[in-house]
Amino acid sequence: MTTNQQADPLIGRLVDGRYRVRARIARGGMATVYVATDLRLERRIALKVMHGHLSDDSVFQSRFIQEARAAARLADPHVVNVFDQGQDGELAYLVMEYLPGITLRELMREQRRLTIPQTITIMDAILAGLAAAHKAGIVHRDVKPENVLLAEDGRIKIGDFGLARASTANTATGQQLLGTIAYLAPELVTRGTADARSDIYALGIMLYEMLVGEQPYKGEQPMQIAFQHATESVPRPSARNPGVPEQLDELVLWSTEKSPDERPNDAQEMLDRLREIERSLGVSPAAVTPTTTPVRSQSDSGGVTTVMPSTMVLEDAPAQAASQPLDNATLLRRRTSKRRARGAFLLALVLLLAVAAGGVGWWFGSGPGSLIGVPPVAGLSYEEAAAALTEEGFSPVQGEENSTEVAAGIAIRSDPAEGTRLDKGTEVTVVISSGPAEHALEALNGKTADEARAYLADLDITVSDDDLLLYSRADAGVVINASVTPRAGGDAYECGEGCSAFEADTVDLIVSLGGLPDVVGMTASEASSALAEKDIQTTTVEEFHDSVEEGRVISVADREGGGNWRPGDTMTIVVSIGPQLFEVPDVTGQNRDSAAKTLRDAGFEPTWNPLWTPFPNGLTEVTGTDPSGGAMRRAGSEVTLLIRSAL
Repeated sequence: MTTNQQADPLIGRLVDGRYRVRARIARGGMATVYVATDLRLERRIALKVMHGHLSDDSVFQSRFIQEARAAARLADPHVVNVFDQGQDGELAYLVMEYLPGITLRELMREQRRLTIPQTITIMDAILAGLAAAHKAGIVHRDVKPENVLLAEDGRIKIGDFGLARASTANTATGQQLLGTIAYLAPELVTRGTADARSDIYALGIMLYEMLVGEQPYKGEQPMQIAFQHATESVPRPSARNPGVPEQLDELVLWSTEKSPDERPNDAQEMLDRLREIERSLGVSPAAVTPTTTPVRSQSDSGGVTTVMPSTMVLEDAPAQAASQPLDNATLLRRRTSKRRARGAFLLALVLLLAVAAGGVGWWFGSGPGSLIGVPPVAGLSYEEAAAALTEEGFSPVQGEENSTEVAAGIAIRSDPAEGTRLDKGTEVTVVISSGPAEHALEALNGKTADEARAYLADLDITVSDDDLLLYSRADAGVVINASVTPRAGGDAYECGEGCSAFEADTVDLIVSLGGLPDVVGMTASEASSALAEKDIQTTTVEEFHDSVEEGRVISVADREGGGNWRPGDTMTIVVSIGPQLFEVPDVTGQNRDSAAKTLRDAGFEPTWNPLWTPFPNGLTEVTGTDPSGGAMRRAGSEVTLLIRSAL
């Protein structure tokens, strides 16, 4: 035993005539924890004793007692059990289970960074314990490694519920923010409020620390760390430890979101996600088998956590009590109790009948029984509905509402609704259909088909499923015209540039497929292939053409019936067969002027040697032509006369 242990006045003391203090385990700001012997049950326990200088402070006394009460609401193998709470003079104490082992903080100091299986095993146990606390409406408010005990027998428990509060009473003042700053949720820093999600934040920081080996935020002063919690986002653990699986990365980020609304709602939700991760990674937490039946528990040491195992077995006590025979006094008390119960039952029955009689009178006099149900009016004309309401004692009022389902002039419903019980004379509105609403449609031309459909759908106007698709100069998918078919009947009318239409009318859209390829100048084969890709068939017509090469397209014919081309149409293409040729006439033996006239009449241009021009025509004779007579030439071609003297 050390000098400090020997100097402690409580060591060796018998507390409350029952607990012999053996040694000091740990000391915190609010209490000191000792290992002691329960002389009555002959077992080792941990005794948490409030510091003497705090015993006169009612706030600290209340918090100390609150730990025992909070723990009493829990029964979970992963929560430290509290057996007793009492006062020995000025000494306030808690009796807790004693578990030899180390805290998670000590384990992390030894290993720095934990393995993935270690981390999952510890986190699974902590979440299970906190899930029980959150289910019971308890917020721990001081989750940190110092408050997690790893027992020698493999059990993992969370303790130190000294800051615990009911989850509905989550407002804290600045003096009440006693949670360790390194695990403090942003809302505790900025607003001073805490709930189950604040515990989740602390768990996320602790999970990061187990995976990385250090806390995400550092600073020389506590307020520097608190400021980082309030303003910065926790980084991914894998940025510091590449061996961390992505699923655990995401769990850390989810649990440390700045906004509480974006975190898991409680420890159970986070535990469910962790167990999904366990299955996906093929990692299971190490089996933990409690050696005892869990005792209702809670603990708080103001900064020191100590957890302890119980070897108590309580299941046999009720069986032993049940096996003992009842004495005469007990039997007499039971018979008397039965008589009292019978008399009380008769009195209660009389009172119940009296209350029932009074209730019936009230129901039909001034209660709901005196009210009248609104009769059904849907499907009636206003006159018929008004008559039905008047007959029941109501005052009818007419209202109107557009409807595509109920014909104009017919009642849609009443307000208040059918069956509502009202006093006589109450006004009841008969909502009469005024038919579909009329809308002034803006231009549909130029909108894409999807834009036009969305616009018309917002106005409750029906759009036909099958658009008419035409080739045009507009881009593909753009509306180039539209028509409206009235719901009430009648001829369709154009609406591409805007019109008036009623709800439930049907609009047919005409949508551009884009332009057809310009085939003029292509070969006939090229033109047919290009148009076939657009689902346009072709027929060919041949024509002479002076300037278009033979075999190439001169032009395309207009669509039969007019309008835009559409898929499946057949287009006529005009193909050049080259220029038309004419036969050169044979003018041999004719004089110059006669031959020239003959050639001109045949469409040719006659020429000759200028030396023959001054000669009298009668002295000239054509001996041939170039090209010679009978040759085929284009109209307008030059034909040279070969001339000699006729002397």
